[in-house]
Amino acid sequence: MADLKYLKLLSKEYNSIEKTISEIVKLKAISVLPKGTEYFLSDLHGEYSSFIRILRSASGNTRQKISQEFKYDLTEDEMNELSNLIYEPSSFITLMIKSKDFTTSWVRKTIFNLIKLLKVVTSKYSRGKVRSKMPEAYRELIDEMLHIDYVTLNKQDYFDTLIDTIININASKEFISTLCHLIQDVSVDCLHIVGDIYDRGPRPDIIMDVLMEHPNIDIQWGNHDIIWMGAALGNRALVANVVRIALGYNNFDSLEDGYGINLRPLYSFAVETYRDDPCKRFMPKIVDENKYYSVNKYATAKMHKAISVIQFKLACQTLDRNPEFNMDSRMTLRNIDFEKKVYIAEDGVEYPLLDDNFPTVDPENPCKLTPEEFEVIDCLNTSFRHSEKLQTHLKFLLDKGSVYTVMNSNLLFHGCIPMEKDGSFRSFNYNGKEYKGKELMDFFDSKAREASYLPRSMYSKEREKVLDLYWYMWCGPISPLFGKHKMSTFENFFIGRELPISKEISDPYFKLSKEEKYVDEIFEEFGLNPDTSHIINGHIPVKLKDGQKPISANGKMYVIDGGISKAYQPKTGIAGYTLTFNSHYLALAEHSNYEVMESVHGAYTPKLYITERFPERILVRDTDEGKEIEKIIEDLTELFNAYKLGTIKESS
Repeated sequence: MADLKYLKLLSKEYNSIEKTISEIVKLKAISVLPKGTEYFLSDLHGEYSSFIRILRSASGNTRQKISQEFKYDLTEDEMNELSNLIYEPSSFITLMIKSKDFTTSWVRKTIFNLIKLLKVVTSKYSRGKVRSKMPEAYRELIDEMLHIDYVTLNKQDYFDTLIDTIININASKEFISTLCHLIQDVSVDCLHIVGDIYDRGPRPDIIMDVLMEHPNIDIQWGNHDIIWMGAALGNRALVANVVRIALGYNNFDSLEDGYGINLRPLYSFAVETYRDDPCKRFMPKIVDENKYYSVNKYATAKMHKAISVIQFKLACQTLDRNPEFNMDSRMTLRNIDFEKKVYIAEDGVEYPLLDDNFPTVDPENPCKLTPEEFEVIDCLNTSFRHSEKLQTHLKFLLDKGSVYTVMNSNLLFHGCIPMEKDGSFRSFNYNGKEYKGKELMDFFDSKAREASYLPRSMYSKEREKVLDLYWYMWCGPISPLFGKHKMSTFENFFIGRELPISKEISDPYFKLSKEEKYVDEIFEEFGLNPDTSHIINGHIPVKLKDGQKPISANGKMYVIDGGISKAYQPKTGIAGYTLTFNSHYLALAEHSNYEVMESVHGAYTPKLYITERFPERILVRDTDEGKEIEKIIEDLTELFNAYKLGTIKESS
């Protein structure tokens, strides 16, 4: 018999034989329902509008369901109209009212169609699960409308009266919006974000707000997420990195409007210190125009250079504290011969500097911050640590995130599992212990959490060392979130992006993981069945226009970074991938720019490729959730037996 103390605790919730039996029956019934639909996205990079449209459209699946359900009842334009209503109910209804098309007949027909579609998307879920997603104010009404069989039960008048009453009390707009949001919510049962929510795009904070509203979500941290997390925790080197990347993409909105980061001290310092420096190498890439904060590109370039030099100094200080990182070559400022104005590489080759103006660098001690630089980074650090919104998002990332996730035989991680050329796992030595493979992933995961619980004293050496691991996860050669031998930021600015010294060499994982043999070895490392498992990766954009493919290793390896970020779309030729895992198949959605798609086709529908059909429909009992349900049923059965034997007494 299960532990008696545990059964007594369980009996407080199920305090009678009847309640226990009822729960067992309910769970048994749930276990034979089809599994919920899982969606996988990666590398969102602040592109909130594209992300929101992908999410609200269930990666285009909503439009496909509309085609299947209404192909004999609605025209193509009417189906597009219904789709766009579901994606943007508030905006669409406003347009209908302005055009005077928001008529009683349109409302009645629309509610009928929305209820019909809602029946389709909820058909594989339990009634209780669907009810839990309904807003309380409309729960009973929607539940009633969903389960009316007005054809066989002669309830057509009853259904029509419900709709007429909604219209007569002027609740049409709110009720239609509620149905649209419910279709959105039910269509995406489980959401996996495989890293890199942050950087490049304008508003990662809006993406985070949307993610926090989703009831069933997990996140695998990307290296661009980890720098924001480290910055929020107070790592000055990562604060500098975050600001430098934002300025490099002319992205003031994410800092100023998104998180309230005060850039005024940096601006004042930069325009004074680099007053006569054109900072040509630091001109920002303008992907999106700022909506809330405008600085001319010349001032932005000065700010960009100022924070970059601060970043290089702080990176050097980080490496001084952590010789075990074995990254001495990345103390870039120490490799400059300031008299000769050259950079001396590891092999002794000298490269002329493309920019040799370093007004804040002391050649005798190049990694020391000036008092003014220290004040700038201290102010920025304070701003990051006191941003209430950023701290809320940090907590969510720690609660819902991890270095990797295993779910339903899928292994999810953003970057890589560091490997040697022969396929063995690379090891990382820290405090005299070596970590590799799964153990390496677990090490970084635990250290990321440890930093959030250590005292926030700025003078805590222990906390500083742990936070330095955040920096290593960002750009370290054996970081599973990075996966390259170095980050060539300095070389790109001061030596030249096209030279061999600037090349970033990818970890052997990225080549080996295309071969089934090595993917199977990874599955075995994580205790997964190679015959039924998949790796789902992001991080490296798939350049479809160059012939690259997102699937390899005999269908076991998926790379779903296809360029949701506008900065990558010219390289990839598409606007991202979404992987869908439902009870029938795995499918890859290939996205295009949704604004262009809708201007041409009327409603957003990506190209969908079914990549693997399952021989039998997958039920809840076949999933990880099903295994948990089975354990609960076993415990409840023990409780039932305890009630029958009198070991535990029923209570009212």
